[in-house]
Amino acid sequence: MKLRYFAWVRERIGTAEEDIELPANLNTVRDLLWWLQTRDDGYAEALRHPEAIRVAINQEHVDHKERLDGAREIALFPPMTGG
Repeated sequence: MKLRYFAWVRERIGTAEEDIELPANLNTVRDLLWWLQTRDDGYAEALRHPEAIRVAINQEHVDHKERLDGAREIALFPPMTGG
């Protein structure tokens, strides 16, 4: 599966994208965000407030309760700000 990171999420994690095999026990976006936090300090810092992270699966924005079944690409974005 391809994970893509944008803006300050990318900066804190230290990469724009990675191919990764997810553990079988991850079922939802929420599970994924909590698991990623355990990978290292960069992930922990980027995802310190997982509820604020916006997520897209296969280029479609989804809720954190969304299941990961059928996901080929998951993108993580910081909250959008107005301007």
